[in-house]
Amino acid sequence: MKTILDVQNLCKSFDNTQVLNDINFKVEKGEFIAIMGQSGSGKSTLLYNISGMDRPTSGNVLLCGKDISKLKDEKISEVRLNQMGFIFQHSYLLKNLSVRDNIVLPGFKSGKLSREQVNENVDAIMEKTGISNVADHDIKEVSGGQLQRAAICRALINQPDIVFGDEPTGALNSGTTKEVMDIINEINNDGTTIIIVTHDARVASRANRVIFLMDGNIHNELILGKYKANKINKSYREKILSEWLEKQGF
Repeated sequence: MKTILDVQNLCKSFDNTQVLNDINFKVEKGEFIAIMGQSGSGKSTLLYNISGMDRPTSGNVLLCGKDISKLKDEKISEVRLNQMGFIFQHSYLLKNLSVRDNIVLPGFKSGKLSREQVNENVDAIMEKTGISNVADHDIKEVSGGQLQRAAICRALINQPDIVFGDEPTGALNSGTTKEVMDIINEINNDGTTIIIVTHDARVASRANRVIFLMDGNIHNELILGKYKANKINKSYREKILSEWLEKQGF
């Protein structure tokens, strides 16, 4: 398989406090990776540093072979806009725009596609995620689950190489979490690489691989991909992950 992300000897410190210590791992194209760990283990910091939202103190982050950790601010912004998608715990949609306009905005800003093509893509993505009926609604008029689906649409509008999520279901109830994760799994099945930070074992059990951080180090990894995630053994994957997490002291 082709390596899409290569993290090499990544370290991050704040005010002389080491948060990440010599992190090394590779992500293959089409993988779905969950990053887990106790509060303060460095998982969100790791996500921000490998996605270009922050810069490591030392080390390298190669996206599709290019070291993004050395790019200037303008260039890294272009990479985030055109090659990455982001889903956060809260949708962070603009309050003065409709649901649809929030989704098309990064597509228009990118300029990769014509406005007509962007609009066609938005229609398809919103239909796929089941929110076409609220396209013209104000964001105050839709549910939390619909807002998060809109955030997923926004993350996909520029057809990114990789999508990062920081607790993307953290503000959702269990039923809506399942619906959102079904969509994320479908995106991954279509070939998009996914990396998410989560504290929820049910969410992490959807991933192919789980990376467990402890005190800023990769403490262990679990390959879940060998247990195919279907209706029959989905609970089995959750059981395997829960038992493994207990051994890690989670």
